[in-house]
Amino acid sequence: MDISPLQYLLAILAGIVAGIINTLAGSGSAVTLPMLIFLGLDPVSANATNRIGVIVQNVVGIAAFARGGRMQLRAEKDGKHLPENILDADSLRFGLWLTAAGLPGSLIGAYVATLLDKDTMNLAIGSMLVVVLITIFFNPTKWLRERSEVRKERPELLVLILFFAIGIYGGFIQAGVGVFLVTALVLGVGYTIVHANAVKLIFVLALNVVALATFIWLAVEINLWMGALMAVGQSIGAWAAVRFAVTVKDANRWVRYLLIVVVIYSILRFFGLLDLIFGLF
Repeated sequence: MDISPLQYLLAILAGIVAGIINTLAGSGSAVTLPMLIFLGLDPVSANATNRIGVIVQNVVGIAAFARGGRMQLRAEKDGKHLPENILDADSLRFGLWLTAAGLPGSLIGAYVATLLDKDTMNLAIGSMLVVVLITIFFNPTKWLRERSEVRKERPELLVLILFFAIGIYGGFIQAGVGVFLVTALVLGVGYTIVHANAVKLIFVLALNVVALATFIWLAVEINLWMGALMAVGQSIGAWAAVRFAVTVKDANRWVRYLLIVVVIYSILRFFGLLDLIFGLF
């Protein structure tokens, strides 16, 4: 596949936008997936190729959180509280349990992605995002909590099943998985929205490694050049987004606003309403 200079530019710009959205809120693949299809990839190939940029972006995001001292890898011996913008070791360990639950789900979802009808899935995704949008407006105090309230013991079975299900969805199609993850981590587990985004980076990285390996195993065509272009843009976007999340005052509030915008956009897109609106002009 020949790539023109304009396609290079479009791929990188789409990657930057998606990197920012994915890192702070989720559903950045609602930007990159249509762009990959617009640039000539079929939907299945675009779904697989999209994972390259997501993987690189999340590696950059995790590294940025760690270098900024926002992730504590070892628990404090005296049990003292850390500053509210640092993810403590116990909360991080809890997130790793959730990630492990999502991995087998990702493998299943990636396999199903090569079998199911795209239009049916778009309808299901749009319906789920409507539920997510309602939850964002329903309980704003939990979205804006200043300190994570995560239990120190291992997750309950129902919580692990929930994240296994999110893993299935994320393996099937990346678009929207960050929204579901942040919602589950904030409302269901008790993280602040900034801490939830840190755990989300780890979860999404792991499930996309599994999904990409599954696509390769199933011999799905992957465009490495286009994936690499998206990865460059998404890495830039992820770095900028993490800087915002850990340095800007009231980051929780601004990320929530962004999340609302992204969810509304995604609902319009997955229901086909965005194309309908653009068709009127």
